[in-house]
Amino acid sequence: MAGHWSPRQRTNRANTVGAFVFFVVFIYFFRDTFLPSSTPARKHRNDYSHMALGDNDVEMVVASMKHENVSWLDEYLPEWKKNIYVVDDNKAKLTVPMNKGREAMVFLTYIIDRYDSLPGNVVFHHAERFQWHNDNPDYDALPLLQNFRFDNLKKVGYANLRCVWVLGCPAEIRPIKDEAPAKEGEPIHARHVYKAAFQELFPSLEIPEEVGVTCCSQFAVRRETIHLRPRAEYVRFREWLIVSALGDDLSGRVLEYSWHIIFGKPAVNCPNAADCYCQNYGMCDLKCEADKCEGQYTLPPFSTLPKGWPQLGWKGENRGWKGQP
Repeated sequence: MAGHWSPRQRTNRANTVGAFVFFVVFIYFFRDTFLPSSTPARKHRNDYSHMALGDNDVEMVVASMKHENVSWLDEYLPEWKKNIYVVDDNKAKLTVPMNKGREAMVFLTYIIDRYDSLPGNVVFHHAERFQWHNDNPDYDALPLLQNFRFDNLKKVGYANLRCVWVLGCPAEIRPIKDEAPAKEGEPIHARHVYKAAFQELFPSLEIPEEVGVTCCSQFAVRRETIHLRPRAEYVRFREWLIVSALGDDLSGRVLEYSWHIIFGKPAVNCPNAADCYCQNYGMCDLKCEADKCEGQYTLPPFSTLPKGWPQLGWKGENRGWKGQP
């Protein structure tokens, strides 16, 4: 009869309720066991999932290693939020699911975890202030970041932080022509593997004859530009990094010459240097050629700066540097 339970029915009902409660408690306390191993990234996403970040807000995404000094970021750019990923420390507040692909793994992890809570402007950057590829006479990233024009970024959506064409422009890679294996004794470069990687990353796109973009994976992007692709696409790009047979260097290099394509630019994206310096940094009075501007950047003799830089030069000489300490 409705509304009446036999002793056996009451026992079965109690057992069912008890089992359900146990299941809920079990899942709550052991939920990390069933979630992806990238715990810091998951926590990072949850921390910001409900934030309403403004159109003019700026965040930096920094790919770092434990030994690198990132103190300059807060000292000189206190108004920007920093997301400092430490790729070789799985106990760091922000880290990556796998230390592979150089800075690309960091950048993709940030985009995936923050896809629904991105600020209006995101600057993707390396950790050290002084690096051989920074587009500055002293290879100093600070003045570039301090003078970067976010009003221009709103217009263009994506901007490489380098304007000088060396290295990467006007055509660093010719995917079809360069597919031939490296000659005997020649190391394998990104150009040798780019065609196959491109087909895996962008299966719906025609293979370009040329790919050109100035190096070296430091750029700024607008939120709406990132959102031109669904989150699932960035997940797929990161999965490619993880499972690719290419090693850390080559897989990262492929992405280095693909970011501009990911963000909607043509395969060859080499703006006139004068226009780039003027629009990105307000440096509009430089004497320029199409690929460079006088006194702005010189390719250094080595890819590591000498000890004591910027005060001391390549031969240990005093450079008379007068920049911000």
